[in-house]
Amino acid sequence: MNIPLSSPDITQAEIDAVTAVLCTPHLSLGPELPAFEAALAQYHDVPHAVAVSSGTAGLHLALLTLGIGEVHEVIVPSFAFIAVANAVLQVRATPVFAEIDPVTLNLDPKAVERAITPRTRALLVVHTFGNPADMDALQSIARRYNLALIEDACEAIGAEFGHPPNLRRVGSFGDLAVFGFYPNKQLTTGEGGAVLARDPAHAARLRSLRNQGRTATGDWLDHAELGYNCRLSDLACALGRVQLSRIDEILARRRAAAQRYHDLVTAAAIPGLELPPLTLPSRTISWFVYVVRLPQHADREKVRADLAAQGIATGRYFAPIHLQPAWRSHPSAAAALPITESVARRTLALPFFNRIAAAQQRQVVAALEDSLRAEG
Repeated sequence: MNIPLSSPDITQAEIDAVTAVLCTPHLSLGPELPAFEAALAQYHDVPHAVAVSSGTAGLHLALLTLGIGEVHEVIVPSFAFIAVANAVLQVRATPVFAEIDPVTLNLDPKAVERAITPRTRALLVVHTFGNPADMDALQSIARRYNLALIEDACEAIGAEFGHPPNLRRVGSFGDLAVFGFYPNKQLTTGEGGAVLARDPAHAARLRSLRNQGRTATGDWLDHAELGYNCRLSDLACALGRVQLSRIDEILARRRAAAQRYHDLVTAAAIPGLELPPLTLPSRTISWFVYVVRLPQHADREKVRADLAAQGIATGRYFAPIHLQPAWRSHPSAAAALPITESVARRTLALPFFNRIAAAQQRQVVAALEDSLRAEG
């Protein structure tokens, strides 16, 4: 595609940092790992960060660390990347899908409370598209029902919730918080992720689980529990460390790109096309993607084909998890989620990345306008 859906932003500083690691004997479990973890923890004002091989691995290890398993239910959104529910199944717990708020596209706290049963053990809250969930309400529910609270902040590094002096970055609210650093994210390590923790015991368990169940003081061939290979290489950590040092610039570029799309699409005045809000009360958005909602009558696949014919990539963010072929036979797939299904039918992610040019955005909006007006 001439205009990709996403594109990583790699500068000479990142290249130099990765190259420097290649000149050492420490390609994994070297000094870049604790340096990246310390920077992540400091940025989020939490005591511990544990780097892992992916956001998906982070979700899996977070659930294991909190003791969630076969007898438990975990409340999750269906309007999310499939890993959020798959991870629950992988620890033999039951995902329970709850409805989303039609504006923020995050879990609706009222729907969450209605979904709680005696088996509910945790809330897995996704900050969808970098827009913070209602953490005041969700923390209150978690406390009231004695539930663990896990933040899936894989799309939301740098997003904030609250009001000064209680304004905090997402990832600092839950018992554990998971981040993902895939190349389409605001910050990338290529493949990779991290889990933030407040409790030192949680951090120690996460570090053991990611490294084949080893303890910090044990021999390389001593394993205290069943674990996994979810380590993140020093090459990836070096890349992430430099990316994190540029995070303010990265997020500013993405805010500016979102504002340009907003202005361009508003000027086009396409009937029935809905834009994502630029601002919401108590929230600072970290722009992961720019997702519009097409008019009710629009044929999304035709629109995508029209844009693809002009070399413009788009995405269907998100296809509801409970309607995915892999989930159709699972009892949770019977969930009644009319808002989720209605929103998901209309969403279209436009090309969005740090260095998208204004000319590229004008081309995208012109192509979108032509396609939608042709449909009448």
